[in-house]
Amino acid sequence: MLPGARSVVAVLTVLTAWIPAQGPSPVDLVPVLTSTPFAAPPGTRVTHSVTVSGTGTGTVRGVRMTFTTTVGLDGVTATPNRGTCPVATAQTVVCELGDVDFPAEGVTVTVTGTVRADTPPGTLVQNLVTLTPAEPDADPGDDTVSNAYLVAGASAAAPRLSPSATGRPAPRPATRMPAAAAAGLAGAAAVLVVAAILLWRRRRR
Repeated sequence: MLPGARSVVAVLTVLTAWIPAQGPSPVDLVPVLTSTPFAAPPGTRVTHSVTVSGTGTGTVRGVRMTFTTTVGLDGVTATPNRGTCPVATAQTVVCELGDVDFPAEGVTVTVTGTVRADTPPGTLVQNLVTLTPAEPDADPGDDTVSNAYLVAGASAAAPRLSPSATGRPAPRPATRMPAAAAAGLAGAAAVLVVAAILLWRRRRR
């Protein structure tokens, strides 16, 4: 080996030993996903709120957040408290959040959209958030969070209540007396009147 080449190799060896190896970040990223209103019916505006906190102290570099949903949304918007969200489609949102210092800084991303009106009630909705830092965090196994629910249907019309179901007694139906019974009562009344007259005359004598 030429003397000059030996010098170059020696310098590279020293630099390699001096440069620290890139290991996992001491910070563990923890995402949380909240969807409101939960199980929204078709045509309803929904909000998916993503918060990212970190356990430990340090910087996590090049944090990317990806949100996906299995049911498309109309009019999707994505608003992060830092960085940008260059991708915001009916079913996917991607946000580049940059380097994040923990615990001093945190991340929030708000994704909103309207459940498509033609979505059949009972459709399964699965929402997924994945964090992908440029360098691994302390525990990559918990960099994903999800929730799931069924699309609600239109509210059923309130049943019509019968009078007895409102707390007030139902009116009793009117009854008609049979003609024979009415005639019998009239005859008995006439007999009583005649007897009363005869008794009155006897007492006067």
